[in-house]
Amino acid sequence: MEPFDQAAMLLPPGLRRGAQALPALVRRRVEEIRLRGGRPPTVVVGDDELPLPDCGTVTPRDLALTVEIATGASAHAALERVRQGYFTVRGGHRLGLCGAVTVEEGQVKNLRELSSLNLRVARAIPGCGEQVFARLTQGGEMPSVLLLAPPGQGKTTLLRDLIRLISNGASAPPRRVGLADERGEVAALWEGLPQFDVGERTDVLEGCPKAQGLMMLLRGMGPQVLACDEITLPADCAALEQCANCGVKLLATAHADSVADLRKKPLYHALLERGLFDWAVTIDRRRLGSYYHVEALLC
Repeated sequence: MEPFDQAAMLLPPGLRRGAQALPALVRRRVEEIRLRGGRPPTVVVGDDELPLPDCGTVTPRDLALTVEIATGASAHAALERVRQGYFTVRGGHRLGLCGAVTVEEGQVKNLRELSSLNLRVARAIPGCGEQVFARLTQGGEMPSVLLLAPPGQGKTTLLRDLIRLISNGASAPPRRVGLADERGEVAALWEGLPQFDVGERTDVLEGCPKAQGLMMLLRGMGPQVLACDEITLPADCAALEQCANCGVKLLATAHADSVADLRKKPLYHALLERGLFDWAVTIDRRRLGSYYHVEALLC
């Protein structure tokens, strides 16, 4: 099943029919399905947001039913699991949620009333990282690499394919990869099996905070390369430094437009000053495809 069609199966019947009525060319390019209470449902295609045909407006029942279908549980039970505002479902698709939040002792406890949903369609693009991987491994060795781009520009897609290439071996010998997949979007485990191809020698730890997951993989699985998506906390940086000091190569992503933009962000100063990453890959996403710029990271 195509990724969009798989994601559309999580919608209530009326909205599902509207999604399936989109032209095939549009369905192949849809990145997100957005449901906002009292508004027409839409799909995000590049920089455009297009309405689903013949769907009317989204009702509270539509929102609750989507959560029920996506989780296989009641909306109430499911909402108690989404303190981060999203959860990943079968196929690697990610459902983001907004609504009225219940807070207890300074922590988000629950979402008691939904106002909107964002169903992000997960797509693997096998082969998208081949030229980048060949450039990075010209000498036959695997360097430590940081992938840079703003949100929604394809960092996770490129990360996934590079993990596959490292694990299987392409322009360099195959290596054991430990993947700290905190959000479940890279490998998308379902009943213990990756829904996306992340290679034959990849061990996946899903749902665990990155800093803890990286250390668990380092101690328990003997990786040669450790990978994670979206460095966002000082604890992530500290864990990456400790892993690098143990001789493990690193592969990670960060939110930045460029290396110059990365240098402006205090969170990443230690990574750059200590030389944890050898190369940066910047993603330039255009209407006709993504372009990758490989740049040496010098302090």
